[in-house]
Amino acid sequence: MNIDLSKLDEAELVELNRQIVARLRYLQEARTHHQMLSYSVGDRVRFHPPGHDPKTGVIVKYNRKTVTVVTDDHHQWNVAPVFLSHVVDADATSNPPNIVRLPTKP
Repeated sequence: MNIDLSKLDEAELVELNRQIVARLRYLQEARTHHQMLSYSVGDRVRFHPPGHDPKTGVIVKYNRKTVTVVTDDHHQWNVAPVFLSHVVDADATSNPPNIVRLPTKP
């Protein structure tokens, strides 16, 4: 695609710029939304904020561009989903939460 910008006046250039910015925002939001679909509220995740040790916690809320994570040390972080990775706990896979194992009858 080849657009000759020299033929556009100032008003047309401003309008073209507005449309480009709107389209770029839409594409970024769509990418973020797609990344957020791989996570659910209640998922255990890990992320590494700059200048801090890696953090592990649970997703408690979806936001427009981020998810809210409450870490194991009870701090709340808003994190873009691109920085998250799933955490698989050995205890959670062998004995999932909210499942009570009853003794079997002999």
